[in-house]
Amino acid sequence: MKNTLVISSLVALSVLFSLNCFMFPDSYEELTGKLKSEKIKVETSNTNGFAVVELFTSEGCSSCPPADELLAKLQRETKNQNIYFLAYHVDYWDRLGWKDQFSSNEFTLRQQQYQNWLNLYVMYTPQFIINGMTEFAGYNETTLSKKISDALVMKPTSNLELTAKTVDKDSISIHFKTNAIQENSNLFIATVQKEAISKVARGENKGATLHHVQIVRQLKGFPLNRKEDNLKVVKPTDFEAKKWELIGFIQNTSTGKISATAKVNLM
Repeated sequence: MKNTLVISSLVALSVLFSLNCFMFPDSYEELTGKLKSEKIKVETSNTNGFAVVELFTSEGCSSCPPADELLAKLQRETKNQNIYFLAYHVDYWDRLGWKDQFSSNEFTLRQQQYQNWLNLYVMYTPQFIINGMTEFAGYNETTLSKKISDALVMKPTSNLELTAKTVDKDSISIHFKTNAIQENSNLFIATVQKEAISKVARGENKGATLHHVQIVRQLKGFPLNRKEDNLKVVKPTDFEAKKWELIGFIQNTSTGKISATAKVNLM
């Protein structure tokens, strides 16, 4: 009886871990071929809606590179639209032979928070989340374009303005302004590295050269208790202004819904 329980537990753990990374039926070559040959269709509107596209990914997950490439493709093809891209590299894949240089437990905890907000049974990579309200798996281009189009036609209920400047060697000074303060809301500031290339030496993506965009290097939350204020965030050690940007968004800490967003380049 005891051995049966042990075996059942091991099988359950194995299944649960396998769900951490979706293994899609198409091959990596087929997926990248599709991404290169098909143009993403995103419907736009005049309602000034926005889409915050968050991707949870990892260099240690073999199903993640197509999602990373899809994010990059979408960014290229939707310039000048109200779409904001954030790629979080989680750390729970680091134990399998390759430590993602951009990974952080902070981002794993954020994904866990989404698991609670969205009532999900498991965490997995790659995972897209739109405006904190809807999620779906990795490279699903059709769903991604549809959910973004849906978000863009929604009229926002509040707004956010950001300005920023680097006043010293250690920090970035930020001024924000919004037209409304909602209960249980935080202003989050993501410090984003625009792109990077990584050569993977071990793990599931061994031998691959991966191109990343919109890499969140740090995420700082501030309780939103006034409509206008000044803030500071720590400057990354490898900071170079033209290669970075800040993306701010107001998020309900009870539901996960994002109600406003803004971006500022650090030139």
